[in-house]
Amino acid sequence: MDRTEVFLSFGAVSDAKVLIISIAARQAGMHPQTLRQYDRMGLVQPGRTAGGGRRYSERDVALLREVQRLSQEEGVNLAGIKRIIELEGLVGDLRQRVVELEAELLRTRTRLAQMEATVFPRRDLVPSPQHQTALVVWRPTKNV
Repeated sequence: MDRTEVFLSFGAVSDAKVLIISIAARQAGMHPQTLRQYDRMGLVQPGRTAGGGRRYSERDVALLREVQRLSQEEGVNLAGIKRIIELEGLVGDLRQRVVELEAELLRTRTRLAQMEATVFPRRDLVPSPQHQTALVVWRPTKNV
């Protein structure tokens, strides 16, 4: 079985929900009824006007094109496409979390280095001019 990797990335497309359903459908190369069906299935979440009309963003249109490509060219069913979209969203969230954690780790390491620099030399540490691998065992004497 041929395995195809799927990456949903829409780069710098706009999230502004400004396109009415007929324009979004035309841009995606679909019938408006298809967009309504995909909305009901949760494949795409258009914005809503006060009157209940659907409004789509450029990102939504790009997603619709990808749904169509996965369905027609890759033979993925709509339930599979929905799962792919969910997992890609999760991957994006996890990537963002990794970035946040790396930044927090850097801040923590910097703070630790600053703290160590302000309290050195400590009485229980002896500075060494060069890196040594010798092990020194210290046994305190009992002061009676």
